[in-house]
Amino acid sequence: MEVEITTISPLTAEQCALVQAHSLWNGYNMLREELTILGRHLADNPALLTVGIQSCEERIARLRDPRVALVDATRLDELDITVDAELESHLQRSPRLARAPTVIESKENLRSLSWILRVRARELLARASANGNTPWSTFTVAELEADFQEFLRALEQNAHGRYRIVSNLALQQSTDYHVDLKFESARGTSVFMPAVFKDVIRDLIANARKYTPPGGQIHAAIHSGPDGFRGVVSDTGRGIPANEIPAVVEGGRRGRNVADHRTMGGGYGLTKAFLATKQFNGRFWIDSEEGHGTKVRIWLPAPTSSPASGFAL
Repeated sequence: MEVEITTISPLTAEQCALVQAHSLWNGYNMLREELTILGRHLADNPALLTVGIQSCEERIARLRDPRVALVDATRLDELDITVDAELESHLQRSPRLARAPTVIESKENLRSLSWILRVRARELLARASANGNTPWSTFTVAELEADFQEFLRALEQNAHGRYRIVSNLALQQSTDYHVDLKFESARGTSVFMPAVFKDVIRDLIANARKYTPPGGQIHAAIHSGPDGFRGVVSDTGRGIPANEIPAVVEGGRRGRNVADHRTMGGGYGLTKAFLATKQFNGRFWIDSEEGHGTKVRIWLPAPTSSPASGFAL
């Protein structure tokens, strides 16, 4: 059943801050999780790399203050140095472990997560510097494809072999996700859209992956035309109970059927997507059936001469 979401309850100041920093929250959590995995590999101790883990937790706590969160976003080098120094001190005491395939894989994941965090930080800082005025931007189809493929590679790498992500349905095996991406424009090779929707669509894909078992299908598409921007992400996952569809867009809410599912976020992905859509006077729909998957559909009207303003995302 497709439902158009037209309004949600007002957010508290803290919730607003968490929505704005949602992608950083996910990134810090993923980095913290990777450090616990490395601790198990090195010494069967998930708390071994306590300095790096604590640094991530402190940054997550500071996301509730938007000014401090932005300062932290400019200081990712400091986080990298902290994590690398602590890890190397342990590896120097155990040279044999440093050559173990599982440790090498985790170190590669740390580099991948660092890249994700830097991309999210740059985007967040760019939006913040716009002082609430967020005009539309032009992206090439090739640029978007490269960005999203790198994002999918990072998701797959972070899975430690639990699943693969394939773009060709003929290659999908039972533990793979088939993810189909489509970027088109009436302008030919140029897509015109607000920059924040790169982040929104990535978040929706990540949500679809989280709530879809391996072997499932995920489709994401963007179209830029004379009437505006259209985006859609669909999956074959757990779906949302029909009577809970409007509620899951509220800040920090998830459907009851995924309450047992551990995630790296705080339940603000759909909230962020909805608020970004409303910021640009768009429309937002969710079509979902429990046990059969979910589709999120967004439409933004073509912009006027004045940039969007208001709740800055």
